[in-house]
Order: sequence, then structure tokens, then C-alpha cells
Amino acid sequence: MEPVVIHHGDAERFRPLLSIAAVDRKIAELDLREGMLSMANAKEPIQNSDFVAANGVVDRVAVARQYRRGGTVILNQLHQSDITLAAFCRAVERIFSCHVQTNIYLTPPGSQGFHTHYDSHDVFILQIEGEKAWRLYDRPVDAPYRGESFELGKHPVGEPRQSFTLKAGDCAYVPRGLMHDASTSGQSASLHITCGLLVKTWADLMLEAVSQVCVEDPSFRRSLPPGFANPGFDRGQAKEHFSELVTRIAGLVEMGPSLDVITDLFIRSREPDVRGAIEGASKPLAARYRARRALWKLEDANPGLRLVVPGGDMTFARAPRAVLERALDGEPFAPHDLGWEEAEDVIRRLATTGLIEAID
Repeated sequence: MEPVVIHHGDAERFRPLLSIAAVDRKIAELDLREGMLSMANAKEPIQNSDFVAANGVVDRVAVARQYRRGGTVILNQLHQSDITLAAFCRAVERIFSCHVQTNIYLTPPGSQGFHTHYDSHDVFILQIEGEKAWRLYDRPVDAPYRGESFELGKHPVGEPRQSFTLKAGDCAYVPRGLMHDASTSGQSASLHITCGLLVKTWADLMLEAVSQVCVEDPSFRRSLPPGFANPGFDRGQAKEHFSELVTRIAGLVEMGPSLDVITDLFIRSREPDVRGAIEGASKPLAARYRARRALWKLEDANPGLRLVVPGGDMTFARAPRAVLERALDGEPFAPHDLGWEEAEDVIRRLATTGLIEAID
């Protein structure tokens, strides 16, 4: 994958997501603990102890002091406590079928947070306010695995291969493994959102597929040869048998069931959007509803149907498939549009899990 830079020419494009004023307010009002907020300064290293008290509580005054001295304020995983960012992440997850997280970077004028480094996951950068100058370098590691962190001094940085400045409303895609750094440009502070994409890889799928074969086929459950750990063990016969098992795997492995497992686990692990679920539970049915942009998977079960949804599964013993598909197809509907006498029960269950919302 190659980097992509898009200059929208619309300073207000991402403003509904966040603002410097909103970040200031969150720092003042949230119960911030170690790990929720961090700081970085390429010129003067900042330790956690510089702004975190012994009891793990973030010292807001110390944060303000470090920021005044050029430190970048980083709000980690803010989507977990900000409903607007959470909804944004869910929408992006639906497009890419991967976990999406946000980190917020507020850098004062004339400052740089991190030294040159690469990330082990792909990122989208959304510039909210101010400007930031970015420099892209070589790619020393092609598609690093998750947790394969950049080691300072291990890879020569060299000269930038690409440079650009993001202004408010602009965005960029930086693939994992590509070294980069950035510093504030202009006289104002810079605020940007980094959206991290934690993808599933072909390795994940292959491991799941091989695992299923190994669990189901007794040939793979047999013991290793006695004495395999002893010095002088003759590995020749074991190597021959291992090659036979590899060939056997190639003939038995299937993509479909393994991809189903990964899909179901991914959907279940998403955060449900339950806005309105409690408020609407005691009200009469609304005139119209609409499905939210959420991930779901409908499959046959015994009895009835199983709906795989964020947070877990739902079973419908009597509801026809057409009723559920109509409620979740994204088009607005009235209760009577579902054409089923038990439509209210379906609507309330779907609304409770956040899959649909009242629009009237």
C-alpha cells in the first residue's frame, strides 16, 4: 500500500468530530488516569511521572505546564468515552471490517511530538484545526505484524521521500511500516485525529483454517515421537511424517468456515450503539424507524434464526427472515411495513441492541 494525501479545501469538514476547545474541556472534566492521556516532546523527553501522580491520576496542571513547554497532549482511545467519535469508528469499521481506534494529538505551535518512527497498523490522519507538516521516509519493514514496534536507532532514517502539509479539513493515509514524523506548521496549535486500523491478516485466516483441520482430524492429535526433546534424537522420520501432514492440510483446509468464525468474532467484539434504548423502552412505538450503520449477520439456527450482532447473538424462533432483513436494510420503515403481527417485539428487541433507531 502507498500513502495517500487528500486536500479537501474545506476547513470545517471534520470539525463536527472534535475541536481544541472540546479537548481543553475534556482534560478539565474527565477523570483521567494513567494511560488515558500521554504526552510527547521530541526536543525534551517527557516521562509519565512528569504529569501522573503516584496514585495514577493525571495531574491536569502538570499537563498544562508541559504543553506550554512544547509537549504534545495525546488522548488515547478517546472514542471509548466520546459518543461522536465512537459512532465515527463504527461507521469506518463497517467499511473496512477491522477494529478502528482513535488517538487525539494536540501539538502547540513550533513543536514536534515524536521522533521519526513507523506504526505497526495503518492510520488515517484527519486534520481538525491548525496545520501540520508531515515527512515520509523509507519502509524498513513491509507490513509489520501487530506489536512489532519501531526501535529507535535500528533503522536508518535518511532523507524524506515525500513531504506535505495538512490543513484543517485535509486527511492522509499512512500505511503501516512507513517511517514518518510531523511538526506543527504555522503560528497556531495543531489538532488531529489518528484513526488506527487494526486489520485481520491472511495469516489470521490461515491459522484459523489450519487450526480447524488440526482439531477435527485425529492425525494431528497424535503424540509427538517419544524422546523428541532428548539430545541426539533422530528427526528424519519425524520430518517425513511432518511433510505428510502438511500435504494432508492442503487437501483438507477450507476458507469458508474459517472466514465465518473470524467474521462472527469480529462482529460480536464491536461496541453496540445503544443511544435511545433506555429512553425509548417505556415509550409507545415510534411512527418510523431506520437501521443504524452497524455490522450484523443473519443465519439459520435451530430453531429459527440467529442474528450475530455487536455484543453477542440474538435468536428469533418465529420471526420470518424477510421481516428481519426489511428492518435492517437501511430504508426507513413503519411498524406495519414489516407485515407481521409480532412486529413490535422485533422492533423493540432490535432497538434495545442499538441496531435500529426511531426517526419520528
